[in-house]
Amino acid sequence: MLQAPSHKSAKVVRLTPLLSTSGISKNYDGVHALQDANFHIAPGEIVAIMGDNGAGKSTFVKILSGAHPASAGSVEVDGLVTSFKSPNDARRAGIETVYQDLSLAEDLDVLSNLFLGREEFHVRFGGLSILNRRKMAARAADLLGEIGVNVPGVHDLVSGLSGGQRQGVAIARAAGWGSRLIIMDEPTAALGLQETAHVHDIIRGLRDRGVAVLLVSHNMKQVLELSDRVYVFRRGRIVCNLTTNKTGADEIIGFITGARD
Repeated sequence: MLQAPSHKSAKVVRLTPLLSTSGISKNYDGVHALQDANFHIAPGEIVAIMGDNGAGKSTFVKILSGAHPASAGSVEVDGLVTSFKSPNDARRAGIETVYQDLSLAEDLDVLSNLFLGREEFHVRFGGLSILNRRKMAARAADLLGEIGVNVPGVHDLVSGLSGGQRQGVAIARAAGWGSRLIIMDEPTAALGLQETAHVHDIIRGLRDRGVAVLLVSHNMKQVLELSDRVYVFRRGRIVCNLTTNKTGADEIIGFITGARD
């Protein structure tokens, strides 16, 4: 069992991990992209993963998101062994991923992007489908408000939004469907300081709602400010699991480069 994240309270609470992995490995044609990855994350916890390019981070995220199957090892959700054969399997378990490219349809409005693949219909019979846009618009406004995303309007095209607003829409889409864990890949890489600060506020708001956040980042300041713990990947292995308020940039960099192995 785990202690509750440090931001919750001084009182120690024992939590079952929301998600954990044991011995997760992935081989591609004899190449060991990931070996024996042991990981856990609790509800309402922000956990970061860091490492150089090719360290195994992306492979690990693809396994958790259901994009790629593991070659060995196991994944547990709420203490039960599970298997993700597709991203839909991961979504059904409450795991959503916001990739660095956001995967938004820029020629569609905010409303359509939020409900892409989850549309509400007045009528859906054979080739006849009539969207219930009023219901969708009301839900979209509520969802954006809950997450703290500010956009001009839900009927505005995504192509006209700023980088921070687009990131907010992608996060809101991930958070809006009963998500329990959101994986974010470099969520502020292309943003300015003000927009980065707003995305950080959104991430903290998710945490405060009990949503776990897995943050993939090269931004040391971001990791130290936001996360409860940080895993460092190096050459396909997890080399450390550090509590961020008990470590610093020098120690983390040492593990990334191998100076502390």
